Parts: sequence; structure tokens; C-alpha cells
Amino acid sequence: MTAGSVEPILVLAVGNQLLSDDGVGMVLLDELSRDPSLGDGVEFVDGGTQGLALLGQFTGREAVVLLDAVALGSAPGTVHVLRSTGLPTCVPQLATSHDANAVELLRFAALLDELPPHVVIIGVEPEILTTGIGLSEKVTAAVPAAVQQAKTNIMELQKDILCALQCPERF
Repeated sequence: MTAGSVEPILVLAVGNQLLSDDGVGMVLLDELSRDPSLGDGVEFVDGGTQGLALLGQFTGREAVVLLDAVALGSAPGTVHVLRSTGLPTCVPQLATSHDANAVELLRFAALLDELPPHVVIIGVEPEILTTGIGLSEKVTAAVPAAVQQAKTNIMELQKDILCALQCPERF
């Protein structure tokens, strides 16, 4: 991407590290932020439990990748990849233990007309959401697969955005 041409892709982790598996987003963020292959067109933000206070992070973005614990009723450690332009209206409320989960954040961004055109949620099905530090064994085992999914999606978004900048008539 050309410097200054568009805001960087936002990679935003949300969750509470004091509630065991709810901190998986921050673990994923840490792994991804140390990967030099993702380049300069990516901004990594630890949103913790800030909830709706994170809405300002979406302003002017073409793409957001949210990292979170995502409880959809699957086996603990299952990696979920949710992407859609209609994500805030089509995805059920995801169970997380922090104030505003990823989908609620996206719903408010859409309401305020701040929702980026490209949104991806990378989530890991939690096993333990009670007070405790550190991830469960099943969620820990899922971290490499979730990091790879996030990395693949970030790289695809980088290509899509670059292509849109170079060939706007195609989009």
C-alpha cells in the first residue's frame, strides 16, 4: 500500500485477560503484531474491555479484523472466522464476558455509519470464562490456527484494498 493513501487495516483485540479464555484476543494480537510479513499497512490495537469507546478506531478504515473469544456453542478451541458486509445484522449476539462484544461494537459502528467496508472477526470458542489468568489448554492449542486464519485474512484484505486503489472502476 502507498503510504498515506488509506488508513491502515485495524487489527483490534477485545476481551478481558482476567477471565481466562476471554483474553484470547490479546494473545492473538501479540502473536500477529510480531509478524513482520504483515507490513506497515496494519495497525494493532489492544482494546481490552473498552467496549463502545473503541468506535473512534473505525473512522476512515477500509478494513477491520477483530480478535475475540466467540462463544457460538461449538467445541472449545474451535476457530471461528466471520466475515460479511452485513455482519452486524446477520450474526447472533456472541457471548463474551466484557462490556461490549465485537458484534455489538460493529452494530453501533453501522448505526453511526462508521462501519468499514471489510470486516472480519477471528474468534476462538472459549472453554473457561471465570476469573483466572491464562488460557485453557484447548484454547491455547487453537492459537496457532487462529493466528494463521487472521494472518491469511489480513493479507487478503491488503491485496483487495491495494487492488481497489489501483483499479477503482472494478469495485
